[in-house]
Amino acid sequence: MKKYLLDLTVKSVERIHERYVLIKLTDDKQLPEMQPGQFVEIRVDGSPTTFLRRPISINFVDQAQNELWLLVAAVGDGTRRLAQLQAGDTLNCLLPLGHGFTMPAFTSERFLLVGGGVGVAPLLYMGAEMHRQGNEPTFLLGARTAKDLLMLDIFKRYGRVCVTTEDGSEGEKGFVTNHSLLLKEQFSRIATCGPTPMMKAVARYARQSNTECEVSLENLMACGLGACLCCVEKTTEGNLCVCKEGPVFNIRKLLWQD
Repeated sequence: MKKYLLDLTVKSVERIHERYVLIKLTDDKQLPEMQPGQFVEIRVDGSPTTFLRRPISINFVDQAQNELWLLVAAVGDGTRRLAQLQAGDTLNCLLPLGHGFTMPAFTSERFLLVGGGVGVAPLLYMGAEMHRQGNEPTFLLGARTAKDLLMLDIFKRYGRVCVTTEDGSEGEKGFVTNHSLLLKEQFSRIATCGPTPMMKAVARYARQSNTECEVSLENLMACGLGACLCCVEKTTEGNLCVCKEGPVFNIRKLLWQD
């Protein structure tokens, strides 16, 4: 897929949580085609300590409004600078990068999309694209508390939403792999993104239930093009760059230890 280096215009910046902002970008030309699970490398201007671009998952693409949404966790100097952007600012973006999730081949396929924390970001666009194609996914979203659940109202537009919180303040208490849904229902495929321990737990469940599963890895990335080798992951095919060969991998290709 062709890559573009674009100066996109910030349409809005919405603080949806004390740590997260939703940045909506647009352009005077039609935005390039992007696939669920791909990401963007953003140049951070105005931050004296941020020398490398920041990789951000594609959260959503609104084709009608010609918008690209990025869900950003403001946790470091670079991302805090991104959170301070205002409407009308320009953001230099390299996109779309990486390989995304496998989309359903048939509308009868039952997909479970499992996310935790900011890892829910790429699952929104995947669910929206599935819905557009006539397939309704099930979302299983986890967080520490109810206030940490992100964009629930938007997720509900595209499929069934099940929730866990560690303190039981919303949905079922516990981790996503504790949800009763996993005992009651069987799915054709699972796609997951979030903290590594969560993804490993989901992968164990998938293996035990003989369910195809893809995970979106969040290894540290710099170039986004497979040149710097800082995001290498050991796989059954040798060492692969997550930014180029991923970030989405089938769990059968990974050498994760239980």
